[in-house]
Amino acid sequence: MSASEVIARNLNEIRLAIEAACERAGRPAGSVQLIAVTKYAELDWVRALVALGEFQLGESRPQQMCRRAEELSGDVRWHMIGHVQRNKVDMVIPVAELVHSVDSLRLLRKIEGSAAAVGRRPGLLLEVNVSGEDSKDGFDPVELSTHWQEILDLQHADIRGLMTMAPRVDDPEFARPFFRKLRVFRDELADRSDGRLELPELSMGMSGDFEAGIEEGATLVRLGSRIFEGLNRGDQ
Repeated sequence: MSASEVIARNLNEIRLAIEAACERAGRPAGSVQLIAVTKYAELDWVRALVALGEFQLGESRPQQMCRRAEELSGDVRWHMIGHVQRNKVDMVIPVAELVHSVDSLRLLRKIEGSAAAVGRRPGLLLEVNVSGEDSKDGFDPVELSTHWQEILDLQHADIRGLMTMAPRVDDPEFARPFFRKLRVFRDELADRSDGRLELPELSMGMSGDFEAGIEEGATLVRLGSRIFEGLNRGDQ
């Protein structure tokens, strides 16, 4: 079986799983966008993915995202899902359709200044560490709530919602409370926004727990290993 055939099979299974999770949650399947994470994928695999109609691609490293943006043309839309250092902001802003991982006020202020300088208003998600794990990046919910008015006053940041990463566990049901906590927190912030921000997007759920994420309100799910499962480096 070719790499394209393996990827097509995996995508079909993923799409069916997304549809089933949406049905269980009483949501239309079109309310969830798959972000195909290509961090560890070979370029030929990514080309096959795009040829199969998947144009929303996620990368964790700014340099690789920018390089692949030059290598892949057409309708590809890039999502920066990994931690962004402030000295990489100027590299990310012109390329990323959506930055999922804005994890501090310092980074947000840097993006605001850089976006103003180039006349852009990039789409942003605020990463929230709802699990409280020291190993994870993200705003502390109390910190984000405290500075919410300052964030509302930003002029060059199109804040579209929140993102989180649940703890890595074998049973996806253990991730569910963290996804629910993010959704509730998003609703609280939206209620405090005086109509200035609607925060429609929730980026939560990866290969091992995306179905629970969808059932708890995810609009964006970030999958990598499930898409390329069954491939080995060197497969063409």
